[in-house]
Amino acid sequence: MFTKAAFKFLNELGANNNRAWFEENKPRYESLVREPALDFIEAMATPLKKFAPHFRADARKVGGSLMRVYRDTRFANDKTPYKTNIGIQFRHALGKDVHAPGFYVHIANDGCFFAVGCWHPEADVLWKIRQKIAEKPEKWFAVRDDKKYIKHWLPDGDSLKRPPRGFAVDHVAIEDIKRKDFVGLAPLSKAEVVEGDLVRLAGARFSETVPLMRFLCEAIGIQY
Repeated sequence: MFTKAAFKFLNELGANNNRAWFEENKPRYESLVREPALDFIEAMATPLKKFAPHFRADARKVGGSLMRVYRDTRFANDKTPYKTNIGIQFRHALGKDVHAPGFYVHIANDGCFFAVGCWHPEADVLWKIRQKIAEKPEKWFAVRDDKKYIKHWLPDGDSLKRPPRGFAVDHVAIEDIKRKDFVGLAPLSKAEVVEGDLVRLAGARFSETVPLMRFLCEAIGIQY
């Protein structure tokens, strides 16, 4: 669905990150980036139903699984207006934004990858996940160290330097309880994006994370 021309476009956008250039080249964005992304999203609906029925592949042009190309520059020192990556998130049906549990695909010249989990969850959600780990450490370790999962996935995200308030310093899972993100990353190459069957590969990789995603959903109190 994606071609080498998509990476070329993203590279050129990085070198010409301004509104005038983007408007002039918007037809290329549509044909090389948005249309292939929407095709990929639509195709992912079938595999998602098999292992994650409450997660959505939403192929709308705006407001769906494809993340906006426009950067939020309100509080950023970098005021360039456009993202130079393709971001696609298959979030839970009850999720409202990127902080909800989800499956994610990142395509960019400086690196491609799959991601799953909860990134920067809100305070109450974060507390629920930590509490679930504290109450069920054996279950958490089984999920975290699942053989199918660790074959391709590595933990990622930020952690506190000290244990959060209310949790024992000597808890057996304290290093995981200190996490601020509960995210896993799996590598994805450019060749796999443009030459392989990305739908098949994404379905295979994401299905390996079912125990982790189920644990997070249970912790938050939503159906997996």
